[in-house]
Amino acid sequence: MNKDICEITVVDKKKVKQAKSKLVDQKVASDLAGVFKALSDPTRVKIFSTLLNGELCVCDLAEVISLSQSATSHQLRLLRDMNLVKYKRVGKTILYSLSDQHTETLFNVTLEHLKHGKTKT
Repeated sequence: MNKDICEITVVDKKKVKQAKSKLVDQKVASDLAGVFKALSDPTRVKIFSTLLNGELCVCDLAEVISLSQSATSHQLRLLRDMNLVKYKRVGKTILYSLSDQHTETLFNVTLEHLKHGKTKT
């Protein structure tokens, strides 16, 4: 017997209607999935976690995560395209930082979730 499904099929139409009324639309679902996809790569997670401590240029980020500048730049472009990081030019240097407080909160809440799951036994 499969423990993941009900043993009988009974649909609570009131609960289904309420849940459907709060369901995110397809565009929002796609955008949200894109954010999680952007953070599904360990290299991008390392870049993101490094930027939690403040802005850095590609040279510094590459050194911290032990990756080439070209590869680091490529990963930053993906994060930037998803609006998770932003950049600014200061003279000849381009500094990267997290796009806003929401991205930091998303990351920290996810870390807390992981820690909470590991402490449960």
